[in-house]
Amino acid sequence: MQKVQTSSMGKLYVVPTPIGNLEDMTLRAIRILKEVDVILAEDTRTSGKLLQHFEIAAAMQSHHMHNEHKTVNSLVKRMQAGETMALISDAGTPAISDPGFLLTRACVEHQIEVDCLPGATAFVPALVNSGLPNDKFVFEGFLPPKKGRQTRLKILAEEPRTMIFYESPYKLLKTLAQFVEYFGADRSVSVSRELSKLYEETVRGTAEEVLRHYNEKPPKGEIVVVVGGKK
Repeated sequence: MQKVQTSSMGKLYVVPTPIGNLEDMTLRAIRILKEVDVILAEDTRTSGKLLQHFEIAAAMQSHHMHNEHKTVNSLVKRMQAGETMALISDAGTPAISDPGFLLTRACVEHQIEVDCLPGATAFVPALVNSGLPNDKFVFEGFLPPKKGRQTRLKILAEEPRTMIFYESPYKLLKTLAQFVEYFGADRSVSVSRELSKLYEETVRGTAEEVLRHYNEKPPKGEIVVVVGGKK
């Protein structure tokens, strides 16, 4: 069994965590989190519950979008001095619409080894569940909230590949309405929410049909929207 390296240079492990169902935590992820010197967590309160569930006692440090610019350099120096670190987010794979890119890039620039473990990420099951073409696709993450949103939608209206978006339940209706406006009422749309959780569901149809559905049943939970490309 491969163990965390103990050379003079440290290492960064990027560790996915479950997006809902705790059974999706891998055995390797649990082992790594138990063996590293410190765990960098997006929200220490949220991650604390996960670590407690799997009896992981490693030290934890906050690392999120509001402080990552300030902490990257000090973390790199600590890894250069030999510390091993694991980066986790509240759910899913770090750096995918979550903090992580800045630290990963800095490690690469300073020849610190980075090892991203395979594991949970929300957009893959949503894409497969959609039934839309998945041989080629584009991941858009969250659309710009205000500035640049309309410009981006106009560009994406011509995109031939399947598109994947993350969205909050509070903005889903607005986003679906804009898909009707910019992409057309008959564009294929699939909305997956609460993936891997008790009330998981996927609603498929035209943009207009899916918008109507969520107008009648206000959405809750974490949401991934998959949109067919322009034919």
